[in-house]
Amino acid sequence: MAVCYSMERKDFFNVLFSSQPERYRPPATPALTGTLKKYKSKWDAAATVHFLKHTMFGAKPADVQFFKSSSLKKTVAAMLQAAPAPTTAPVNNYSDDKIIDEQVPKGNTWVNATNGNGQINYRRRNSYKQWWMGLMINQDRSITEKMVLFWHNHFATETNIAENPVYCYRYNLLLRQHALGNFKTLVKAITTDLCMLRYLNGYANTKKAPDENYGRELQELFTVGKGPGSQYTEADVKAAARVLTGYKIDNKTFTSSFDASRHDTADKQFSNFYNSRLIKGGKGDEGAKELDDLVDMIFEQEEVSRFICRKLYRFFVFYTIDIVTEQQIILPLAKIFRKNNFEIKPVLESLLSSQHFFDIALRNTTIKSPADFCIGLIREFNVAFLPHDDLMADYSVWEFVHAQSAAMQQNIGDPPNVAGWPAYYQQPEYYKLWINSDTLPRRNQYSDRLMGYGFTAKNGCKINIDPVVYASALPHPEDPDALINDSIKLLYAVDLSDAEKTHIKSNVLLSNLQGDAANHYWTNAWNAFIAKPDEPVNKKEVTNKLKNLYRYLMNRPEYQVY
Repeated sequence: MAVCYSMERKDFFNVLFSSQPERYRPPATPALTGTLKKYKSKWDAAATVHFLKHTMFGAKPADVQFFKSSSLKKTVAAMLQAAPAPTTAPVNNYSDDKIIDEQVPKGNTWVNATNGNGQINYRRRNSYKQWWMGLMINQDRSITEKMVLFWHNHFATETNIAENPVYCYRYNLLLRQHALGNFKTLVKAITTDLCMLRYLNGYANTKKAPDENYGRELQELFTVGKGPGSQYTEADVKAAARVLTGYKIDNKTFTSSFDASRHDTADKQFSNFYNSRLIKGGKGDEGAKELDDLVDMIFEQEEVSRFICRKLYRFFVFYTIDIVTEQQIILPLAKIFRKNNFEIKPVLESLLSSQHFFDIALRNTTIKSPADFCIGLIREFNVAFLPHDDLMADYSVWEFVHAQSAAMQQNIGDPPNVAGWPAYYQQPEYYKLWINSDTLPRRNQYSDRLMGYGFTAKNGCKINIDPVVYASALPHPEDPDALINDSIKLLYAVDLSDAEKTHIKSNVLLSNLQGDAANHYWTNAWNAFIAKPDEPVNKKEVTNKLKNLYRYLMNRPEYQVY
């Protein structure tokens, strides 16, 4: 392989590489180079694929072609343009002969309906998750969908605890609205968001019974973190909780508001970490202004910018942050963050344009999350939904993809707890946690299924990979060497050796045929198929061999990482 992996845990490699142990060994952690200086090397297909796999769900061939013909500067600018707000809302795709939503006709949206009963709300929450999965599968050429997932993991909520599906939907819209905006503004907005108020008991936080849940997580998970540079105290948690008393939810109008009668109007004293700040208690509606004072106080700490930049780095680049990376990447990014008043775009622009981001040692080092794997596979192989123009069929397919991701330990909409998915924060494994003896076979089963019989929705809509359509879009599918080489360039973040490609041609694509005879065999078979695509023997021969090729490529370790 051209580039080594950076995952040092042997048990992980034993699982991931068990199918071909003679060719793979656990490599050492890569020696990283590069700084935040602009990347000046060649903007080619390999750099484009690397960029897109990190900023979108998969590197779709059409997107690779589109951005490869551009430039890094224009690509980054385009990627950091926020995608338009969704033009659709989740709908009733769930009424059946057992449960009928009397408020919402099938095919209509429920987001403006009154609260339903337990079963109806459960089904609406599932509809919400499926709608969200559809947005990720059909994403624009923008980093927006990846950023929404980033913020969902950062400001984690769980639909099964929030309960009300309208709260969950509006929470999603809030993340989208601020995905590439101002972090400080987002913190204020999420604090009074219906879903967050419900999830962390903010609606039950009153002067008579202060609830510390949100006051704690606001500091520990959302702003300053819990690293060595974060020295807030338990007294700060209690003081923050008192600042945040008084917010409530109106379940009839689906709005949150500040109730001065429930607010603690006494002064709130904070520790030396916050420069012994005293937030004066506000009476009446003035009490709501204490939230601004609290957020301003927290954001005066430089650790806020460092903490968020570390999280962005781990999500978009690599999980290990050593001393050199901290000094040369994280601290300069944090300075940019503060200089730009906590705007997200300048940080991402600097990171994604940097020498460091394109460092060859960072390619093929990130294990795909289940969402990356499941959604990216569909996008990279241009999987079509047939027949199309059927909204219920779309929802059925989105439900299938969501269920596959959830089975691989990433249930979009329901992370395991308020800290998000462990793979994004748990040391020292981080996203090595995505792969184990249960989840790796599930990945292979998913890719094998889509390359085989696929998935059929309730109304007959079917999705599966058409390997002939995929290969036909490559420059020279009639040449087995070019076919394999071009496929690897699109599907993998690094190249394979010539010996590996020869092995794939002889033992996978062409079933042990050797030398020039093998090349002629494939070329003749392909050309015969193109000349008579409906001829059963040629069609079956070409299709089966392509299925063998792409099934093999997706089951290799290189397709589990980017």
